[in-house]
Amino acid sequence: MPKTHLYPRFAERTLAEALEDSPIVLIHGPRQCGKTTLAQMVCVPEYLRWRGQPLSLATAKPRGYAYLSFDDDVVRAGAEADPMGFVADLPERVILDEVQRVPTLFSALKLEVDRNRVPGRFVLTGSTNVLLVPNLSDSLAGRMETVRLHPLAQCELRVTTAQFPGFLDALFGDGFKTQRVGRLGSQLGERIVTGGYPPALARSAGRRRANWYRDYLDAQVQRDVRDLARIGSLEALPRLLELAAAQTARLLNVSDLAAPFQLSRPTIFHYVKLLEQVFLLERLPPWHHNRLSRLVKTPKLHIGDTGLACTLLGIDAAGLTTDRTLLGQLLETFAFEELRRQASWHEARLAFFHYRDKDKVEVDIVIERGSLAVAGVEVKAGATVTKADFRGLYKLREATGRQFAGGVVLYDGETCTRFGDGLYAVPLRLLWET
Repeated sequence: MPKTHLYPRFAERTLAEALEDSPIVLIHGPRQCGKTTLAQMVCVPEYLRWRGQPLSLATAKPRGYAYLSFDDDVVRAGAEADPMGFVADLPERVILDEVQRVPTLFSALKLEVDRNRVPGRFVLTGSTNVLLVPNLSDSLAGRMETVRLHPLAQCELRVTTAQFPGFLDALFGDGFKTQRVGRLGSQLGERIVTGGYPPALARSAGRRRANWYRDYLDAQVQRDVRDLARIGSLEALPRLLELAAAQTARLLNVSDLAAPFQLSRPTIFHYVKLLEQVFLLERLPPWHHNRLSRLVKTPKLHIGDTGLACTLLGIDAAGLTTDRTLLGQLLETFAFEELRRQASWHEARLAFFHYRDKDKVEVDIVIERGSLAVAGVEVKAGATVTKADFRGLYKLREATGRQFAGGVVLYDGETCTRFGDGLYAVPLRLLWET
């Protein structure tokens, strides 16, 4: 069998640590983002030796996990027929892939863990956010740790020089050093269009990669969304996702999304939540502070990966250079998703918001580190930065006072420099090269 390429995954360390003290560990994220590969990297190192892959520190420890997938019709039917008996017959340590396809299994896992609470006994992967399903998440409360896996971050794509990026540490720490770097230029559009799904990256750019994204979307709708809800208008979902891609990085407007359909606003909003549950969309909540008034309370909408968005919109890197409005939207989503991916393995617990008031003063991304610190990130597609670009960050700094950790305007320029106390203009490439 030929060797297949493996990208470094910085969530590997998080997973290895969770296995040391949690009886159940759930790796969840969108289909094809690498959940099964990550589980095998950490739990079944012999799988990687068989494929001739190098082993990292986390995989050096033999763990001896068996592997079962609920995409296998026979395995799924057996688990559905007798969940208790299925769990009782499982090996001592096991990876259960696509566990959302057998929701009746969660109660059986709870009882088994309560009977024999061994750390790292069950590794689950799921392409649906089971934490949004109350009965499922409640049944495993206190027994399960969750590892969120996203499509590949830009820093993970730097295969030969992959290292933990320091952007978030600099944002909440000592700030950014004055320096000059090369502009991304045309590379920026290519990165946005490519996205972060490993199987898409394995295909040549253009039609072959776009075909993968289209097939991927069809599979998501026909499998995971259908499993979640018996809805009568599955054919509306691809078109709805296309409209959402055009609305990415904007305030969620359900009326605009519902306009092309003969469906009610509540129905469209329900569909948006379903697409969010399978990690194709994300609502970014508004940030609030008691020292600010007249705040907009509507969430922003972001698509989960810009490669998927560009395929849905039928645009390539050359097209992005001529459509500056769409470039600005997709670049904001690109930066937001990169930050979310980096935050998923960061040691601090980080929460994401956006800020906008009724005077249209805004900060694209507001990040809270617990209740201790707040930082802001504004994203700009241009190659220059002026004082006016910090308008929202000035207001954020004034409102949060001593809690303000720092503010950044990300732009496609060459110079990283200070713009006042705690404020910086930072070239985009330093988002993953800091």
